[in-house]
Amino acid sequence: MKGIAIGLSNNSKEILKRLKKTEFVKDIYIAGSSKEDGKENELIQVQKPREILLKKWPKLDLIIFIGSIAASIRIINPFLTSKDQDPGVIVIDNKCSKIVPLIGLHQSNAQNISCQIANLLGGEIIETNNSNDQSLLNLDAFGNQWGWKRSGKINDWSKLVIKQAKNEEIFCKQLSGNSLWKSSESAEIINQIDKKETEKPDSTFHVSIFENHGTTWHPPVLWIGIGCERNTSKELIENSLNNLLESGNLSQQSIAGFATVDIKKDERGILELSEEKNLPVKFFSKKDLSTIIVPNPSNVVQKEIGTPSVAEASCLLAAGEESKLLEEKRIFKNQSGAVTIAVAESKNQYNPTHGEIHIIGSGPGDISFLTNNARKALSRCTVWIGYKMYLDLIKSLKRNDQVLIESKLTEEKERCSKAIKLAEEGIKVALISSGESGFYGMAGLLLELLQKIKKEYRPYFEVHPGISSVQLAAAISGAPLMNDFCSVSLSDKLTPWPLIEKRIKGAIMGDFVIALFNPQSIERNWQLKSVIDICLQFMHGDTPVLLARQVGRENQTKKFFTLNTIPLKEIDMLSIIIIGNSQTTLVDEIFLTPRGYLQN
Repeated sequence: MKGIAIGLSNNSKEILKRLKKTEFVKDIYIAGSSKEDGKENELIQVQKPREILLKKWPKLDLIIFIGSIAASIRIINPFLTSKDQDPGVIVIDNKCSKIVPLIGLHQSNAQNISCQIANLLGGEIIETNNSNDQSLLNLDAFGNQWGWKRSGKINDWSKLVIKQAKNEEIFCKQLSGNSLWKSSESAEIINQIDKKETEKPDSTFHVSIFENHGTTWHPPVLWIGIGCERNTSKELIENSLNNLLESGNLSQQSIAGFATVDIKKDERGILELSEEKNLPVKFFSKKDLSTIIVPNPSNVVQKEIGTPSVAEASCLLAAGEESKLLEEKRIFKNQSGAVTIAVAESKNQYNPTHGEIHIIGSGPGDISFLTNNARKALSRCTVWIGYKMYLDLIKSLKRNDQVLIESKLTEEKERCSKAIKLAEEGIKVALISSGESGFYGMAGLLLELLQKIKKEYRPYFEVHPGISSVQLAAAISGAPLMNDFCSVSLSDKLTPWPLIEKRIKGAIMGDFVIALFNPQSIERNWQLKSVIDICLQFMHGDTPVLLARQVGRENQTKKFFTLNTIPLKEIDMLSIIIIGNSQTTLVDEIFLTPRGYLQN
């Protein structure tokens, strides 16, 4: 994103520095006089705002002003053209208490970016547009969240938005692409038209691969198979593709990528076209291509390359299971070479460079323990995936256009695979764990699965740390983790019990404070007793122990015991146990492992 932030006074320095650390802002400025132009004030450029915009306005996606709304409006007024071309504009006050998306709420995504900044910096977002007040679907912008591209005249989209604002009926006819958006609350009032039904032109938008529908969102589901003579020009390949798509009424904006045989990895024309359109190329071996049944196999191609088909076979192979060949191969020639092109439609979208996976630790329970960084990530994501109980704890933060996918406790792999699949389709996904996602959470499994995907095809991911239940348990009891400590999960479903025992004994020998996760369940009812027995072999029976349960939630409790008195029957999977070391004390219910400061 090409974004800048401009402070209208020196009071905005700290906010500018924080914005510079986000993905939204590349350069930061403070408004200054002509005498100060070009100077840097603590790495912040000093320049007149109008002069900044004269140089940068046409190339910018986003402008953030820190200061007065009135002043900001006066600055941008001479530059405004149309809502489809202007960058997004957001105004933030000097205390960062109010965040106002001013221009480009839909097209420039200023509305969603404002939500993310509000969650990150702790401010309140002020909105007045109809979509926000009435919880309506942003018809002319929502498809961006689902990895789609838009076509149609701006006036036609504006008419639809106006009809929606007047509570008139809006219809959608979806012929391809992900339909998960229909389960959002914002989509409930959109009338879905079956493929065979006749639409109402003035009140209907489409989701399809076709070019003649007017107001249309285009999912990336078309794979272009290419076979060509060596050194065929990019211009011939591109012109031939354009002719083929136009004859089939297919949209350029629905192209997911290109496909060909692997001996073309150095074919300049294909590589240049891929780079120009910012689309991937999938290369397949002649052995793999030979397994695909095509309507137009070629003996000539078989003799020259070793497979009866390149264009048709490669596009079908790239499109995956349940794909269909929309355009059989056509051969185009001129003095610069020859190219064969075919088109297949995939059941699934493919746009991994647009998709993202945000692995979020939601904290131990109460929503107040959710970090601002995690809140920002949640507001960025269109789909939230997680165990139902964890999703319920943060559901109040969900917007009406966001979708929840709930799963059961033992479906961790399915959860991660679903997140990856959606991200590969071009969708931004939040994968939710309770506590800290890197402590017995979803981060490890998700990253293991991502490692199996080639780096160039891997969607962007980010791990957002959360507050672990053991941190909160320690905080409500004192400071038992003040010195060296370790944590051990007593669940032997994924870790063999002998290895868990070995770790427990090692922690005792090292005199670590020990935190126990997953201590006991109905099925696993002997492991905790075994650990306590091991501890009593090497540690004093009066070693203090914390038993915390439901930390961060409504029924939170904390109780102190010793190794001799810990009540095994009161402990379940919602419990956290912290066993002190030889230095840990319990005085007046202050659970403490001293660091040694008073001994110096």
